[in-house]
Amino acid sequence: MKVLITGGAGFIGSHVVRHFVKTYPKYHIYNLDALTYAGNLENLKDIESSINYTFLKADIREAHQIQALFQEYKFDRVIHLAAESHVDRSIRNPLAFVNTNVTGTINLMQAALNIWNDLNNHLFYHVSTDEVYGSLGRQGYFTEESLYKPNSPYSASKASADHFVRAYGETYGLPFVISNCSNNYGPNQFPEKLIPLFINNIMENKLLPVYGDGANVRDWLYVLDHVSAIDRIFHKGKNQETYLVGGNNELTNLQLVKLLCDVMDKKLNRPEGSSEKLIKFVKDRPGHDQRYAIDAKKLKSELGWTPKASFNKDLEKTVDWYLANKSWLANVTSGAYREYYTELYENR
Repeated sequence: MKVLITGGAGFIGSHVVRHFVKTYPKYHIYNLDALTYAGNLENLKDIESSINYTFLKADIREAHQIQALFQEYKFDRVIHLAAESHVDRSIRNPLAFVNTNVTGTINLMQAALNIWNDLNNHLFYHVSTDEVYGSLGRQGYFTEESLYKPNSPYSASKASADHFVRAYGETYGLPFVISNCSNNYGPNQFPEKLIPLFINNIMENKLLPVYGDGANVRDWLYVLDHVSAIDRIFHKGKNQETYLVGGNNELTNLQLVKLLCDVMDKKLNRPEGSSEKLIKFVKDRPGHDQRYAIDAKKLKSELGWTPKASFNKDLEKTVDWYLANKSWLANVTSGAYREYYTELYENR
């Protein structure tokens, strides 16, 4: 089987690529990535010489380029992870998210349909986010039946992509599955997201900017649990079905930051409470969703998947990885990254 994984040099994508390369030696895994700021082939140094692995540098926004690759390699199945994914960036440049997340997804599906004359034994697996459903109140959970109500340019672009995938299934018969996941954490995450950003800031004794009062709630999913869910859905998911993937770890942003501060103080042998003094409440983000929480009972009942991670234990493992990989962190936090976040937070 020839499996194309898009965005495979990014955070979640690199873990998915590694898992498939190592677990399924009879598959050939093609990793397609444009290597933008969040794509990093250092994430895959351990498998880059594997005989069942090929890296393809390409941009999903370029329809002719994508079509040529499908014609050349005749991919059987696609796991589509490539996306612009950071809400703050989407607020500043929404068109970039439309071009990558919407147009890029359509380019991939169109290329697939052009070579999949017999649609049997093919699959387009679109990996999406729980943010497409908007914001929850204090009670309740997102399910596969929840109405779409995106509140940021990022979530709107992912919601649009979800709709296009379903439309291609209904209109053209494209075999597909969709999964919508909660917030991921773990090694190799680009430090624009909360956990690696704050790990880096604590190491450098920089302020920890918390939006609003820090009461916004997120459900946290360990990246390797997400990988196991993707594997299960890829192999066992039913055609044209959606599956929600959650970690059963609801925390307010402030609870998470304080827990992270405690872990970092211990790891860095600093006095208790040292890192917490770096917390600074800043002006809230426009359209900031109050709460996300996922009911993943469909994935459990139909496909037998449940998360295995222990949040406190795996948060500590995540911190350990960043502390042991300071050169990786220094490389990805240089240049444009520093300029972007200095500008973003300095006036809040």
